Amino acid sequence: MKIVFAVLMLVVMAGVFTPRIYAQEASDEQAVSEQDQAYIEWAQQLWDSFELQTGMVELNKANATLNIPDSFYFLNSSDSQKVLVDVWGNPEGNKPLGMLLPAGSTPFDSDSWAVTIEYEEDGYVSDKDAEEIDYAELLLQLQRDAREESKARVEQGYDAIELVGWAAHPFYDQAENKLHWAKEYKFGSSATNTLNYNIRVLGRKGVLVLNFIADINQLPEIESQLDTVLALANFEQGSRYADFDPDIDQVAAYGLGALVAGKVIAKTGALAILVVLLKKFWVFLLFGVGALFKVFYRKLKAS
Repeated sequence: MKIVFAVLMLVVMAGVFTPRIYAQEASDEQAVSEQDQAYIEWAQQLWDSFELQTGMVELNKANATLNIPDSFYFLNSSDSQKVLVDVWGNPEGNKPLGMLLPAGSTPFDSDSWAVTIEYEEDGYVSDKDAEEIDYAELLLQLQRDAREESKARVEQGYDAIELVGWAAHPFYDQAENKLHWAKEYKFGSSATNTLNYNIRVLGRKGVLVLNFIADINQLPEIESQLDTVLALANFEQGSRYADFDPDIDQVAAYGLGALVAGKVIAKTGALAILVVLLKKFWVFLLFGVGALFKVFYRKLKAS
């Protein structure tokens, strides 16, 4: 198992290079062993295999559409799973419907961030309690829950976890039926805190789940793109929140407060997203390869 993990780390590290560009600049960057070269070629082939989509993308499972602007690109479910598992080194889980990344970046960049997209069909989530939620009290409860979770994690040999607070206060847009908020987490002795930024788009039969994968230092950049991301995801006619029919449609067993509190966290995969982010940035920090990502970025710009 340790051998597999070590190989995976090399794969992630090697993914920052491309053979064509690197061959020209090896003397300026770093010598490449034959083993490294094999991984470089793997990364190049993987990147070349990805289908980068813009414009209108249909999410048939959710009866929703994404209108992807030129400032982003969309990876389908299969390509997204390859990024999460093969590039970022996470265990296999439920495949997301897709993933958004900023244009001009790749999953191999040290400063990359992404938005995973999932769908939970648990029924119509009532927003009647939207104005009654005490988010200050909710935060205190979440912090208490995090401390209990931390104790269990430490006993199992994992880093302690601390919910520092809201990185962005919860906000519900009742006209658009879109909810978003962000939490800041600290894991162990990590010098960089984790950002868990969430968007939920409410529909007639379920919720679109959009989770940002980033670190806390990228909060300003993400907030500058928030309106764009909020606008690009919508349910199709007949599946929108306003199309709810109380006589025939199922009502979810939870409300907006539960979405923010993470009471359905096992279903939405929010904790899994935190693991994705931690593994991703821990690998980058461990190997100290941030400067070498410039090579891959120049290749992308050139193509």
